[in-house]
Amino acid sequence: MRLTKYGHSCVRVEHDGGVLVIDPGVFSEPEALDGVDAVLITHEHPDHVNVPALAERHEDRPFALYGPASLASMLDGLADVLAPVEAGAEFTAAGVPVRAYGGRHAVIHPDIPVIDNLAYLVDDRVYHPGDSLVVPDDVRVDTLFLPIHAPWTKFSESLDFLRAVAPRRAYALHDGLLNDNGLSVLNNNFTRLADVDYRRLEPGTRVDA
Repeated sequence: MRLTKYGHSCVRVEHDGGVLVIDPGVFSEPEALDGVDAVLITHEHPDHVNVPALAERHEDRPFALYGPASLASMLDGLADVLAPVEAGAEFTAAGVPVRAYGGRHAVIHPDIPVIDNLAYLVDDRVYHPGDSLVVPDDVRVDTLFLPIHAPWTKFSESLDFLRAVAPRRAYALHDGLLNDNGLSVLNNNFTRLADVDYRRLEPGTRVDA
C-alpha cells in the first residue's frame, strides 16, 4: 500500500491497482484525484470536499463516493452518487476495507453548530480522523494522520490524542493554514514530546504503508 499526502487534509491510498482518496478539499492539489476509484469524505467543510473538482472528475471517470448522509445537501449533482456512511460501518472502497468511527465534528465554538464527521480506518492500519480527535480503541493503529492545527483544537489536545492512539508513526494533517513559523514550532514540539515516529510530509510526498 502506498500513501501520498496532499495539501491540508487530503490523503491518497494506492493498493493492488485501486486508488482511494480521502478529503480532497479546496486546499489540496487536483492531481490527488487522478485515476481515483473511490473517495471518502469526512465532513462537509470545503477544506475537506471540493465539490466542483469532484463533479468534474466524476463526469470524466465515475468513481464511488462515501461520507456522512448530511453531505448530500451540498453535493449538487453528485448527491445521487453518495453512499451514506454511519459510525460503526464497515465497507470496501477501491478494494480496500474501511471502518468508520466517531460521527460528530469537534466543537469549534458553542455558537457554531456541530456537524457530522466520520473518521476512517483504512485496511485496519491507516487512520484519518477528519476534524475530530476520536480514538479507535478497538484496534492498534499503525499510521495516524494527525490534525496539528485547526480552529477546533489546540496543541495539547492534539498531543494527547497522538499519545492515546499510540501509533507506530504519525504524519501531520490539517496543516494548510500554517506558515513556516507555525509549522516549525508545532513540528518541533510534536517530535520532542511524542514517543512515536512523527513527521510532516510536504504535499505530494509518497510513503509505503
